[in-house]
Amino acid sequence: MARRAYLCLGLLLFVCCVSSETRVKRQEEDGASEDATPEQLCDGRPGDEYFRLTTEGDCRDVVRCDKGAENGVTRLASVRCPIGLAFDIDRQTCDWKTHVPNCDKLEKPRKVLPILKTDEPICPEGNLACGNGDCIEKALFCNGKPDCKDESDENACTVDLDPNRAPDCDTNQCTLPDCFCSADGTRIPGGIEPNQVPQMITITFNGAVNVDNIDLYDQIFNGNRHNPNGCQIRGTFFVSHKYTNYAAVQELHRKGHEIAVFSLTHKDDPLYWSGGSYDDWLAEMAGARLITERFANITDASIIGVRAPYLRVGGNKQFEMMADQYFVYDASITAPLGRVPIWPYTLYFRMPHKCNGNAHNCPSRSHPVWEMVMNELDRRDDPTFDESLPGCHVVDSCSNIQTGEQFARLLRQNFNRHYTTNRAPLGLHFHASWLKSKKEFRDELIRFIEEMLEKNDVYFTSLIQVIQWMQNPTELSSLRDFQEWKQDKCDVKGQPFCSLPNACPLTTRELPGETLRLFTCMECPNNYPWILDPTGEGFNAKK
Repeated sequence: MARRAYLCLGLLLFVCCVSSETRVKRQEEDGASEDATPEQLCDGRPGDEYFRLTTEGDCRDVVRCDKGAENGVTRLASVRCPIGLAFDIDRQTCDWKTHVPNCDKLEKPRKVLPILKTDEPICPEGNLACGNGDCIEKALFCNGKPDCKDESDENACTVDLDPNRAPDCDTNQCTLPDCFCSADGTRIPGGIEPNQVPQMITITFNGAVNVDNIDLYDQIFNGNRHNPNGCQIRGTFFVSHKYTNYAAVQELHRKGHEIAVFSLTHKDDPLYWSGGSYDDWLAEMAGARLITERFANITDASIIGVRAPYLRVGGNKQFEMMADQYFVYDASITAPLGRVPIWPYTLYFRMPHKCNGNAHNCPSRSHPVWEMVMNELDRRDDPTFDESLPGCHVVDSCSNIQTGEQFARLLRQNFNRHYTTNRAPLGLHFHASWLKSKKEFRDELIRFIEEMLEKNDVYFTSLIQVIQWMQNPTELSSLRDFQEWKQDKCDVKGQPFCSLPNACPLTTRELPGETLRLFTCMECPNNYPWILDPTGEGFNAKK
């Protein structure tokens, strides 16, 4: 966590600006140097791209082009990473110097862009032009495989530029229960008046479930806190594999909480996720589901949700895999803080907000998948007075929240922002370690839950319960009998399936030198389940 605290351009220090009248000595790749003006350096360069003027020094200094100065003068805004960090040119962020492999590079590689807009057509119908003027079929653009000689067909593939992108929302074609969209994302499903919409609050946790956090979950979901319909409050747990106690996961599922997947390996390399192949996402998410179903004995096909580690969305490849593997929803995309929050939506049509968050690798194509969008939280102490601050998508990333009192304000202010506008679900997303770091954080969350439950129009639900309501929008007056929320596990009592799970000491040749314990009520496998052997039965084929 200490490392990730620095992975933010907000920590960069602006130290000076160089005007266009100044000539800058810039080191060339071959070691020679030449003088260049800021205007020459900034010609054709995006204003938000950082680059180096030299590869000498401690790798902390970069500049960006500032074309907004008075009199149209182009300046270079100089930026310096904090001591101990270096600037990663590829990822455009500060990181520990040992994790930055490109201190010898001046700038990001220049990518050739296709010619997508021309006054007159330059290609036959159904074709588009590569950057070098060659024409290829439109369908070949942004398919993950370069088809132009200059590879430009894979260089303009964002939500806004992909020639084969999903169409804008069409409410005549997109109808519930299978499809939901709106132009700006704020429309309430079913056209229900806001005061007749239940304010759903979703509490989610990311990571392994084990002895470090089971007690916290038991305190929050103690079985004595009930929604207005008489059912116990619910949460959603995005489970990562390593160090997870599957007997505890089985118990959470027995009590009616939703289990979803947070990956198998939880690899520390962010580029692995944002640049992952179809097969990478398949092995990570379908593999994690297989392990959880087997060792937590979840047999009802209820594991249908995905969250990407570090919220590093995997673009179209991730969502193609999800559709093929019958995952119903993703919960990794963040929506920037706005006056009115966004409702979840399906990805048949174009997403209704900017691609926000890590790596900006949102899906551009049409996919039969729900996006349980993460609305950023407003972390200002007083939103009516304080200066603007960027929102935070996970509660523990709200770095200014240091006391229980501040946390209490954060909860209530964001509740009111949802409750008094369109009542889009309020997502409270946590890593358990943050809530356990200070007893006052846990106490304030419980106090908030109990305060909200005194209202007759607030429900703490799982993410799948949000989808169930959206597919069948039901007014508050009829919600107590809403069957989708009352089936099977409304008010669960009784004992765990097993009080003394097997503590299987296991190894795998994929993690040499490690012996890991797998806690499960099921039989112990032969090996510790991992990416090439998710069943733990042994290797049958090479990847």
